[in-house]
Amino acid sequence: MSFDPNGVGVTNGNLFGFPATEEDADLVIIPIPWDATASYGKGTSKGPKAILDASTQLDFFHPRLNKAYETQVFLTPISEEWKAINDEFNQRAAEYFSDLEQLGEAPAQLKHSAIIDEINAAHSALTNNLKSRVEKLLQSGKICAVLGGEHSTPLGLIQALDEQYDAFSILQIDAHADLRKAYEGFEQSHASIMYNVVESCDSLVQLVQVGIRDLSQDEYERSLNHPKITTYFDWNLKEASFHGKSWKAQCEEIIEALSSDVYISFDIDGLIPNLCPNTGTPVPGGFTLEQVSYLLFAIVDSGRSIIGFDLNEVSPGNHGDWDANVGARALWQLICATELSRRKS
Repeated sequence: MSFDPNGVGVTNGNLFGFPATEEDADLVIIPIPWDATASYGKGTSKGPKAILDASTQLDFFHPRLNKAYETQVFLTPISEEWKAINDEFNQRAAEYFSDLEQLGEAPAQLKHSAIIDEINAAHSALTNNLKSRVEKLLQSGKICAVLGGEHSTPLGLIQALDEQYDAFSILQIDAHADLRKAYEGFEQSHASIMYNVVESCDSLVQLVQVGIRDLSQDEYERSLNHPKITTYFDWNLKEASFHGKSWKAQCEEIIEALSSDVYISFDIDGLIPNLCPNTGTPVPGGFTLEQVSYLLFAIVDSGRSIIGFDLNEVSPGNHGDWDANVGARALWQLICATELSRRKS
């Protein structure tokens, strides 16, 4: 199939209307329509489809990547089965989330232990299925990414990379630390993704968190005391900028903490809230997309390799497509930085 980079985007089932297939793609993105552990704001399970729909509205010139439109990227089909499972859980667990606020955590968990156990079991299956699929793709030489869904979704991908690489680091762009051992009874909660990663990934040498500005006391202490965690809190980054420290200088310091092989985990709520107003837990503060893009390409310029990524927590909302539009552009930046890294390798 021919592709006109100057023409109208064609809806063909793939991101951006690109003509790649899974077989000839260099980068395979797996969408996961899952938000079963989200309690404050639902809707991120609709993120992958909304981003896919918005992606054909982009133009495909990129100032850092020559002929960016030639990138061989493929989005695998969105699983209708997992979306149906997720939606059923959300319907059945609605009373539990309500009781959390009315009864308190312990009584609510006791009352609704059956549905909590079911969601935990399904979530484990989701992670194991993803891990198995990624392992096969990695063996065939693909770079893999996950498009969520809530931030719990990429665990299987990261665990597969942990077995593939002797050493790697993670750059986490996020408003939240996600270092809770468990949250609201869910062992693989969106609030626990990085706790689970740090505890289960032996090849991880450093988790570098950037933009964190909403976390518990326990998470704060863990981020300060764990030898594998380096956290750049949003308030410290902003204070340094108020005193004249440039974003370039801050990025150089962040990158210095990363190893040669880097995985990117991008929660869209790491951005300023007006760029993602319908995300599950928006928090004042954060970055512009241009700042994040600068950091991504600075990583590549440093000689480090991007070995995979995820983009999560994009929720389209009920009116308009702003969140999906920004989400598609954030995904484009991740793809182009990863492709530049691949071309340089």
